[in-house]
Amino acid sequence: MLRVAMVVSLLAAAAATTPSFAVSNKAKQETCKVGADAQNLQGQDRAEFIKNCMANRDDPRGPASAPAAPK
Repeated sequence: MLRVAMVVSLLAAAAATTPSFAVSNKAKQETCKVGADAQNLQGQDRAEFIKNCMANRDDPRGPASAPAAPK
């Protein structure tokens, strides 16, 4: 019985460490299209929006700027 409890707890811990934010390319494409539709984008603006949305970046705003040094 102890062995079964150990196996179950190890499986639960392993499942908790898998990334739940992994999104398929198709799902991401659909999300980007919904965003473009919400903004009523057409033509080149829509294509650019979807391209930027599909880019594999963590933050579309770019890297954070360094805080100003105190005087």
